Amino acid sequence: MSQERNVLKEQLAEAAAALRERLGGRAPEVGIILGSGLGPLAERIEDAAYVPFGDIPHMRTSTATSHVGRFVCGTLGGRQVLAMQGRLHGYEGNTAQQVAFPVWLMHELGVGALITTNAAGAINEAYRVGDFCLMADHINLTGRNPVAGTDPDGIAFRFFSMLDAYDPALRALAHEVADEAGIRVQEGVYLGLLGPSFETPAEIRAFRGWGADTVAMSVVEEVIAARHVGMRVLGISLVTNMACGVEGANPNDTEVLAVAADRGEDFCRLVTGVVGRM
Repeated sequence: MSQERNVLKEQLAEAAAALRERLGGRAPEVGIILGSGLGPLAERIEDAAYVPFGDIPHMRTSTATSHVGRFVCGTLGGRQVLAMQGRLHGYEGNTAQQVAFPVWLMHELGVGALITTNAAGAINEAYRVGDFCLMADHINLTGRNPVAGTDPDGIAFRFFSMLDAYDPALRALAHEVADEAGIRVQEGVYLGLLGPSFETPAEIRAFRGWGADTVAMSVVEEVIAARHVGMRVLGISLVTNMACGVEGANPNDTEVLAVAADRGEDFCRLVTGVVGRM
């Protein structure tokens, strides 16, 4: 009896072949996902090849503010990297598997470690706007999981551990780089929601009781996909606002981008330093 067709596996193979051709022989080792306002790091990548998401078969395009929506592949910190200058979100109408697709695609190209970054609101009142926060763990409240279904089981076994999903050694390395550079870094639990509306004050109070330190609308589905195929993960949030109701905060997209622009130089130093020592 013939095997049932695995559409996701076929799509990843087609996408990987197309992206390899566009990268001209580059062999990236580290994947980077650049969140809201953090895309300028891609301009630091040397000898870069640029590939719009829309040029890759089966890839969705980004519609979020400040998300350019392209792959940038080249050298950063002496390592070959493949960066997503912008990401895909569930709130844009993408399924969980469509959000995860570029992560699985990176793995198809040989990327073994992923640095995922985002702008986040601080639930923890000890944090300050402009702090960076390393993700030690996460709470997935998107209501979705990209590995649900039959096709992902054909990529890697569907049952896998999420213990230390955010690699302890990479977190320690990030702390080391930040300390040497004099960059203020926190470490805590990230909570991911579907969005696009910001959270209510009542939700933030509930999330604090669950042990969450930061909150935003991305990352968790990417990390699940990365761990599904055995990639090491480092998650870095930039605290761009206090969460709704914390110290009277009322978040908006404009302040998120303004803080990201102000902290851009330190963000580039932190990520470049980590990549260079991986």
